[in-house]
Amino acid sequence: MSMFLDTAKISVKAGRGGDGMVAFRREKYVPNGGPWGGDGGRGGDVIFIVDEGLRTLMDFRYNRKFKAKSGEKGMTKGMHGRGAEDLYVRVPQGTTVRDAETGKVITDLVEHGQEFIIAKGGRGGRGNIRFATPRNPAPEIAENGEPGEERELALELKILADVGLVGFPSVGKSTLLSVVSAAKPKIGAYHFTTIVPNLGMVRTKSGDGFAMADLPGLIEGASQGVGLGTQFLRHIERTRVILHVIDMSASEGRDPYEDYEAINHELETYNLRLMERPQIIVANKMDMPEAAENLKVFREKLAANYDEFDDLPLIFPISSIAHQGLDNLLEATADLLDKTDEFLLYEETDMAEEVYYGFNGEEKAFEISRDDDAAWVLSGEKLEKLFVMTNMERDESIVKFARQLRGMGVDEALRERGARDGDIVRIGNFEFEFVD
Repeated sequence: MSMFLDTAKISVKAGRGGDGMVAFRREKYVPNGGPWGGDGGRGGDVIFIVDEGLRTLMDFRYNRKFKAKSGEKGMTKGMHGRGAEDLYVRVPQGTTVRDAETGKVITDLVEHGQEFIIAKGGRGGRGNIRFATPRNPAPEIAENGEPGEERELALELKILADVGLVGFPSVGKSTLLSVVSAAKPKIGAYHFTTIVPNLGMVRTKSGDGFAMADLPGLIEGASQGVGLGTQFLRHIERTRVILHVIDMSASEGRDPYEDYEAINHELETYNLRLMERPQIIVANKMDMPEAAENLKVFREKLAANYDEFDDLPLIFPISSIAHQGLDNLLEATADLLDKTDEFLLYEETDMAEEVYYGFNGEEKAFEISRDDDAAWVLSGEKLEKLFVMTNMERDESIVKFARQLRGMGVDEALRERGARDGDIVRIGNFEFEFVD
């Protein structure tokens, strides 16, 4: 069983803020002892951090839920509760994080040590010391902590490689990687020997270095999921140069030029932008009989299908087994890399909007709907957060919440919708009667 995993679905939940405290001092000449309850502590964030030592998302196969700790409650003597520690989740380089519901890209993590707050912890609720006024010097009001952000995420690993080897199964990609680098991929005389991407560091004689990935063999229909399908194709997206390896000996009985066109068709079908990446054609197995004749026919077909104003792709005849032609291939690859900038992996339309933690004045603070039992239902992010942070066990807090609803225009809006005295109004599981 392979220990490589390049996709995972997980849930993350940041810590809730600690509740504020209602407490009073016991001192002479201080009304009711004076308010003395402190604020709750901040809930912990969930933070992704890139670890270059990881090569797979296997850690997320069995551990799919990540929850940061909540902040401590406020204390007497006006002391704040302790803030919770942030939860750091390590991910490999090349991890794309998407919102599981919308499919939008939240962040793309590629640099070692890069951090991203994926779920923000809730702020601590205020203690009653915060609510003291000349008119109410001894308030019995304290806020509950703010809930932490909660998200469902889809993780996708696209390995970081400068150069990607593509081609049909058994054309010699794994052998080529093993010869030009220290990588030791599994090599066998059968299709799909390679079932996971292999990565190797290549050093040319002139001293240039780059990362090369041997990617699982393509077959026709891979872009629709046939064979290893998109398990391979996602990993080619980060590469800047493609080495298109072709069995020029036709040992499998296929036509080399038809192979070339079939692979390019799969790349184009999966993602049209893959065709923007420069390609070098690697004519492999040139030590085999008939390879030279096949290469001659291949060149003729290639030239016949290219416009006279287009530059033909570079072709390098090699033999991985005999170690022939490799130096020239690697030097040309390094030169092409120097001239090729990184490609934009995601368009703006692919990206999720940045999270804004303030209040947008244009955004509706609440919405009103009607339940099957004729109860009025109040909803809305701002209103629901206000409700969750209200301590319903204290009368003063409830009165304050009612004033806040009135200030938001809830009472007036309910009247306009036809609410009458005694109608049931519902927020989540909490119900109260409307008083006109």
